[in-house]
Order: sequence, then C-alpha cells, then structure tokens
Amino acid sequence: MKFPVLILIGIAFLNVSAGKHIISSNAPLAKRELANKHPTFEEYKRQRKTFILSEEHRFLGANLTLTDDEQTVNKYIMHLKQQELAEGFNDSYNFIPARHFFEMLDRFETSKLFHIIQRLPKGGVLHAHDTALGSVELIVNATYRENLWQNGEFGKIPGPMFKFSKEKPGDDWSLVSEIRKRMTDKVYDANVTELFSLYNADPLNAYKSLDNVWSKFQNLFMCLEPLITYEPVWRQYYRDSLQQFYDDHVHYLEFRGVLPPVYDLDGTIYSSEEIVQMYYDDTELFKQTHPKFIGVKFIYAPVRFMADSDFLSILKTTRQLHSKFPRFLAGFDLVGQEDPGRALLEFAPALLELPESINFFFHAGETNWFGMKTDENLIDAVLLGTKRIGHGFAVLKHPNVLKEIKRRQICIEINPISNQVLKLVQDQRNHPAALLFSDNYPVVVSSDDPSFWRATPLSHDFYVAFTGIASAHQDLRLLKQLALNSIEYSAMNQDEKVDAKYKWKRAWHEAISALALDIVADKLH
Repeated sequence: MKFPVLILIGIAFLNVSAGKHIISSNAPLAKRELANKHPTFEEYKRQRKTFILSEEHRFLGANLTLTDDEQTVNKYIMHLKQQELAEGFNDSYNFIPARHFFEMLDRFETSKLFHIIQRLPKGGVLHAHDTALGSVELIVNATYRENLWQNGEFGKIPGPMFKFSKEKPGDDWSLVSEIRKRMTDKVYDANVTELFSLYNADPLNAYKSLDNVWSKFQNLFMCLEPLITYEPVWRQYYRDSLQQFYDDHVHYLEFRGVLPPVYDLDGTIYSSEEIVQMYYDDTELFKQTHPKFIGVKFIYAPVRFMADSDFLSILKTTRQLHSKFPRFLAGFDLVGQEDPGRALLEFAPALLELPESINFFFHAGETNWFGMKTDENLIDAVLLGTKRIGHGFAVLKHPNVLKEIKRRQICIEINPISNQVLKLVQDQRNHPAALLFSDNYPVVVSSDDPSFWRATPLSHDFYVAFTGIASAHQDLRLLKQLALNSIEYSAMNQDEKVDAKYKWKRAWHEAISALALDIVADKLH
C-alpha cells in the first residue's frame, strides 16, 4: 500500500511543478491581459493627465521656476506661439518652420513672437565659423576699399577672384573701383551679395542634393578668403561681427577658425599666433566698450581633408597656441563636409597624444547616413573625450551614444537652419533635436554660418527651435534654459562662468522687466 501512495505523491508533485511552469511561462501574457483591461473613463482621464505631466516634467527647462514678470511674458509669448501653431496646423504650407528658410525669410518679420525672441538675451553662440559670422553687408563694405583687384566675372563658373595689392596682380586683373564705375555701385553690390550667399528664392530646385549645396557652400569659403584675409578687412570684419551678435543680444561667442594666411599690402603674411593675437586684442577692446559683453573663445578647427604629415604639423601649431593662449583658445576641432572627409578614427592615434588640457569640440554625425563612417564619428567623438558635439544630427541612430551624452554631459550644438539649408532636414518639425528637447539632454542652439543664409546671429535659429522643433507645450523656460546652457557648456572655467551668469542674469532681468511693462501697457502690436 505504501508504494501506490508514493506514486500518487510523486504524480501530485509533478502536476504542481507543471502548473508552476505554466504560470511562469504565461506570466508576461497575464500582465499584458491585465494591462489591456479597459479602465473606466474617469480612470482613463486621470491616467492620461498623469502621462502628459510625466512627459512635460522631462522637458528641457522644466525644472526652472518663473518669476512674476517672467510669467507675464510667458503667458504672452505662449499665446502668440499657440496662435502661430494653430494657424500652421490648419495650413502647414505657410507654417514658417515647415518650409525652407529662404522661402520664408521675409515672413519672420510678420511674426510678433520672432520680434520678442530678438529682444531676449540668448547667452552665447557656441558653434559658428570665422569667415561666416557677420552679414554679407560687411563683405560688400570691404569691396569699397582701395587697392582691391578682381579677376573674372560675376555669374560665370568658377566666379571672380579678389585680391588686395598695390600693384596689378596680373594681366586679367582689374581694379574693383573701375568695375564699379562700369556697373554702378548698386549693381555691383547686388552681385557681391549674391556671390557670397547660398540664398536662392527657389532653393529646392536650385540645390538638388546635399552634395550639390555643399559644393557651393565650400566654394564660398574659398572665394571669400583672399578678400577677407586682408589684414584691415580681417580685423574690421571681426569687430563688426561682434557688434552684430551683440545687437542680436548674444553676449558670448565661441567660434571655429581655420587660421588662413592673413596678409598686408607690403607682403607680410601673419602667423597663426599673430592672427589669434588679433582676435584676442580686438575682443578685449570690444569688451571695454560693451560692458554687457561676456567675451569670446577660439576653437582651432582646420579642415578634415589633410594628409597625416600635414595633420602632425597642425597638432604642433595647436600645442603652441594652447601654450600661448591657454584661456582664449578653447580647444580643437576638424571642419568640412563629413561624408567625403576623413573620419575621426583615422586621426585618433595622433589626437590621443595631445595633452588632456586641450579640449575637443568635434563636428560629428552631420549626416543622414546610418552605419557609415560619418555617423560613426559620433562614437569616436565620445570615446576621444569630446566636450561638445557639433550638429550630432544622426545621434538618434546611436542609443549608446545618447546614453553616454547624458552620462558624461556632452553638449550637442544644434544648428537648425544650417541643417535645413544644407539639406539634412526639410521640415523642422522632423528635426531630431525634438527628442533632445523633450528629454532634457545637454543641448544648445547655435547658428553655424548665418552670413551665408542671411540669418541673424541667433534669433532666427531660436525662433525655429522654439516653434518648429520644441513641443507646443514648451515655453519661456526652454528659451531661458538654452541661454543658461550656452554658459554652462561653454569652455569658460568656473570663475568665468560665475561672472558670465551674473552678467547674463542682469541682462535677462532687464529685458524681461521691459517686456512685462510693454505687455501690461499693451504696447506690443
């Protein structure tokens, strides 16, 4: 009798074990069935509200608390934003961020919201380039100087070349002053304006591909160089550019420069150290006459197409500049179109030999490709210890990079209008920065090369980011956080950042107070 009892006990044990196994294997299914159970409508509304609030708490700037005056301004700008979004929702073809910047350039002036953004102190621009800072009008002004010669005609490929010289550079050269007499100043100025800009009234047909627009873009730099690198023009252009940034309420600047050879009429060619010294001296003079201005730092950024032997020479120059200008030189980068350019991986062995005191601010992921050497520059930039990433357009395709960006607090420099003009994104509502804004990533908004697309130093990009990329629910706190980020993620040391935040907060308070008074007095029409 005992044997059958044992058998029965064993069978029972097997059945219990099998039951446990069945429950375990079906546990996810059970959870899904529970999750899919319909809530009551009241529960559904409560869950939905909690869900939305949870998302909004993760927004960039969500942790900021607004003062009374800021709340007054916020209420007004959100009224304007919702008004523009509602109009765009019903007619997306005429929504400014949804169309090409060139097609909508005149429309910005009709936006009350844009004009308010212009009045706000925006902190700093952390991504811009030396010969594309100031407006094309500054280039036009330079062509009125004496001793300027021109070789070639407007409207023909490869286009005219320019050079300042006491003597005629060659048989095919003519004085610009003489050409002006034949063409009239108005016509000549119009030709120069067209020559040194990517602007086209029909941009989608004018530029068929990314490579097509990049070809003209890079040619602009080459064509412009002999004109702008004449020492008096070089310094005047820089000082006037700082004034334009200041007028757009940008009080700090970090810009990339290739340090092209700057020359004088007497044949002097200035060294890299002498050129950086010019930048430093002119910056200090500008600060003296503009107390609100925080300052400038320079990022040495040669083109990424060089041979290994040239690169070693570049790194030697980098060390020398770092030694002579330890506070003014922010660090090192490589510029030029990434897709055909050499990958960071190729430069990595030599870059890792640089002292750790030289910061990296690498362009990386300025591409629409995935799994290619260009978007993988993002991986190399992170592993090389970059402090910031220029563009980072392909970053959403690399979840581990996103994870490291948050963990290491690597700031991404977003340049919305540049990304559109250079054909990475057509409709700003599709810009990948939307995710970065929605989940409090370290990010700033910059303007890249505003001169070449006739943009303001920063207001156009701020407006597009605020209305086209950010959530409809993101408000003044986003704009304030972007400005604060431009200081926090700058190359300034801690003491410099404390002083910068103090100056910016004073400027912000003054602007917000003035706007709040205008809103209460109903002066904004």
